[in-house]
Amino acid sequence: MKSKIILICIALLSTVAIAQTKLGTIDSNYIVNLMPETTVVLKKSQEYGAKLDTAFSIKVTAYQTKVEAFKKNEKTLGALAKQADYKELTEMEADIQKYQQNGNKLIQLKKEELMRPLYTKLSDAIAIIAKAEGYTQILTLTGNEFAYIDNKFDITDLVIKNLGIQIPAAK
Repeated sequence: MKSKIILICIALLSTVAIAQTKLGTIDSNYIVNLMPETTVVLKKSQEYGAKLDTAFSIKVTAYQTKVEAFKKNEKTLGALAKQADYKELTEMEADIQKYQQNGNKLIQLKKEELMRPLYTKLSDAIAIIAKAEGYTQILTLTGNEFAYIDNKFDITDLVIKNLGIQIPAAK
């Protein structure tokens, strides 16, 4: 008899614990792509990339000019001069490769820096909706795989409305 009462109590407590959790989902990338600020961020990222490309082009042009000059004067140069020019060309080539790698990293960092306020704004809107609707957890759909999700727990549209973003018409 005691074991039946204990089992009933455990089942009742489990049901109460489960009932207190409300899980929702959100497609955060979809919302961020709809935000008007995203176009500004992309434009600024492209402008920053263009500035880096200009500096890169200058380095490549200087390298190409040096290579052409080396090829033109190679027959008339002495062994030490050839060796010095070859070393300089090798250093320039390494500098160009390093600049290209750093440029890609800098562009990514700049984009992340510019996107951070958008994700903060989204996070604040998610918190408002989650508290208002009584959610205890919100999962993002992006990057996660779910076997089943009931759309009635997806708060994407509620957050979009909270942010004042216009949902585009379906194509």
